[in-house]
Amino acid sequence: MPPLLTTLLISGLGVGTFKVLHLPLPWLLGPMLGCLIAALIGVPLRGAPRASTIMRTILGVAVGATITPALFGQLGTMIWTLALMPVLVICIGAVGYPFFRRMFGFDHATAFYSAMPGGLQDMLLFGEEAGGDVRALSLIHATRVLIVVTLLPFVFAYWFGADLNAPVGAPFTSVPPLELAIMIAAGLVGWQGAKAIGMFGASILGPLFLTAALSLSGIIHFRPPAEAIQAAQFFIGFTVGVKYAGISWRELRVDVTAGVGYTLIILVISTVFAAAVIQMGWLPVTEALLAFSPGGQAEMAIVALVAGADAAVVVAHHLIRIVFVILGAPFLSKLARRS
Repeated sequence: MPPLLTTLLISGLGVGTFKVLHLPLPWLLGPMLGCLIAALIGVPLRGAPRASTIMRTILGVAVGATITPALFGQLGTMIWTLALMPVLVICIGAVGYPFFRRMFGFDHATAFYSAMPGGLQDMLLFGEEAGGDVRALSLIHATRVLIVVTLLPFVFAYWFGADLNAPVGAPFTSVPPLELAIMIAAGLVGWQGAKAIGMFGASILGPLFLTAALSLSGIIHFRPPAEAIQAAQFFIGFTVGVKYAGISWRELRVDVTAGVGYTLIILVISTVFAAAVIQMGWLPVTEALLAFSPGGQAEMAIVALVAGADAAVVVAHHLIRIVFVILGAPFLSKLARRS
């Protein structure tokens, strides 16, 4: 059986298992954990990068559609929470770099870009250019995203009682055809336009910005259909799990173990920041936890949409985090090497 077909079947079984057991986020966590288990036992898997990129445009449109004039009423307090994101990145890096360097013996480039909570593709690119171990970086960041994205839904579902199985949008048949066509065009034009100017995260941010403009101008009033958002969860979920395909015992013992330890440490740091923001009354609990969680931008956007949080607020914080990492990483890397 072709590896991609195997991957899709295992992902489908993951969705079905989560639905039968009434577990949260079946369309995201089912494929993610199903492919993780299959990879660990040696099943040949294959991702679908092109399809996953297209699915990210759906998320960009979905988040952009949530941006309304009401968001600007929160800017007074958001200025303070957004300003905390660079501080959070510095704290995480200050703990993560020596953790990887001294406890696991990674070289400078691998340790530094493993410790930076940026986007997976950006950190792999920077790390490779600096001479780091790309496979180790991939496994460490995949482990970070996997743990955060798996843990948070269970916290929301079983601690805060959030309904994470509720529909994330209107059914396909309920969305006006004209608005659906406009959203498709916004996704494609926003993605390709952002890609043409070299914007990082073009597949999400281009559609997000263009759709936000359409939402603010009153041209669209709906999110993408629920079926489209479920498909986005499905493809993004198994993309994370497939990162573990072909993993060796040494990689599991060193790289994944390092990723687990690092993620647990930075979750504590992130929780402290989120708790401070909640205590100050700057953000509600759900938005604060999601905004300061060190997960992937796309995955956090999905959890925000499903949890009923303000996805625009959450994505804004992750955008600041990733921009700071991308712009500051070369300078901070040189500083860390000298230290």
